[in-house]
Amino acid sequence: MPGMALPVILKTGLSHLVHLFNFNLLAMKKYIIIFIAALAGFTSCKKLDVTPPDKLSNLTFWKTPADADLALTGVYGTLYARSGQISTYAPMWYENFGDNTYTQNNQAGAQQALVAGLNPSSGGFVADGSNSLYINAYKSIAACNTFLANVDKVLTGDKLTQYKGEVYFIRAFNYFLLAETYGNVPLLTADPITSDFKQKVSKSSRADVLKLIESDLNNAISGLPNQKFNTGHAVKGSAQGLMARVLLFEKKYPDAAAMARSIIDGGLFSLNSNYPSNFYKPDQQTSPEIMFSVQYSAPTIPHPDALTMILILPGYVDLQGTQDMINEYEANDPREKMTFFFPGDTPAQGWPYPGTVGKPGVNNWTAGFYPSKKWLDPKIVNPQPGLLDDQDYVWIRFADVKLMYAEAQNEAAGPDASVYKQINEVRARPGVNMPALAAGLSQADMRAKIRHERRVELALEGFRYFDMRRWGIAKDKLNGFIQNPLIPATKTIYKDNFDFWPLPQSEVDRNAPALIQNDGY
Repeated sequence: MPGMALPVILKTGLSHLVHLFNFNLLAMKKYIIIFIAALAGFTSCKKLDVTPPDKLSNLTFWKTPADADLALTGVYGTLYARSGQISTYAPMWYENFGDNTYTQNNQAGAQQALVAGLNPSSGGFVADGSNSLYINAYKSIAACNTFLANVDKVLTGDKLTQYKGEVYFIRAFNYFLLAETYGNVPLLTADPITSDFKQKVSKSSRADVLKLIESDLNNAISGLPNQKFNTGHAVKGSAQGLMARVLLFEKKYPDAAAMARSIIDGGLFSLNSNYPSNFYKPDQQTSPEIMFSVQYSAPTIPHPDALTMILILPGYVDLQGTQDMINEYEANDPREKMTFFFPGDTPAQGWPYPGTVGKPGVNNWTAGFYPSKKWLDPKIVNPQPGLLDDQDYVWIRFADVKLMYAEAQNEAAGPDASVYKQINEVRARPGVNMPALAAGLSQADMRAKIRHERRVELALEGFRYFDMRRWGIAKDKLNGFIQNPLIPATKTIYKDNFDFWPLPQSEVDRNAPALIQNDGY
């Protein structure tokens, strides 16, 4: 099982179990019992199981090594959580909360958040009950906690160390999403099956949450295999890459630079010579650049609603670049046209509809914006509703690690030769071939260059919104931002307290008075 690709492991359909859950913090124990009951049901569906559900963990599970394989599959399966038509673990949808892109159908609740402002009842990823990032992340954390509390009963040795390392990584991944988005959140590590959750939960400080994240990632780094990422299972580089991101977020610049440098010097990962192919199949499966992704495999495990459909089909087109994003590109940067469609594009430029020309105002292409080309498979021609596609959702890639090193080292020591080297190598990759940065930049000038490079290199990958928040520039950029220069009267709203999303009001109410809403909501 450890050497098997994750999509193969998930052929039973276990990956979609998370869609069956209805979760709140006080009911965590109940739903992890359901989780284990469902897992058991998939393995013994030919025989009626009359064991009481509340006894499953003690009588029918965690008895053999196969149970660990099944449970690990279920933990990864939580990363398929949906929020309406899309997934909270699909990074591109976080772009719509910032200045890079626009969603005309309010995917993820992003347009509502920008134009009307955030509130504790905001829809989509923010606070919409079972659709929110908050709820889906805690579902995944609950599964991780149960796994970590029980896997020692059935495994020993290297396999135990690796499996626990994978789950430590996934728990850290979820807690970091919560910490950078909501700020102070409840810190839960106990097994929901055996713990008493009658007591209402309260928030922990973000410092304590980040401390757990670092601890989990250290456990993952020491326990995961030092190999390339290609099976869907987290590897040592996955955990190192996330640790570099966490340390950069915490402004621990020397530590972040050292962690990123260890990945670079390790030599396992490299820049893909075909930049666009990081974002579609089958090229993703052999990309030397991808360090962690949520993997799909059509037709067995396709996207529940095709990503291609939501990106480019008439009636959707929900990841359109702003003019401000387009203006960020330097002249002749080929990543501009690798990432977005432009008026007049034909199939020769990747437009997927033969015999037509891309045109604003037609087929839901909103005039003043630019539809996404990144994440589309160029082999798909004339896409239609019902398409089964399976682009993996890339969360960590080597170009980001090199840019994280450049940023951290510049903040820690200034623009030394190593900073230039990493950013220039990203710019000079085959197929991009952008010129090297001018010599003699000041630290402030280099900071601006790095921020520019992150925006264009990582466009539509979910980083810009979080980058602006950690740089302290979100309010300056987003309050009063005009998404479309053709509609100058429509401006976005961003207040100081928006640096932390509101907790879902339903969760605050369930846990009152212990769980206190974030300030300003």
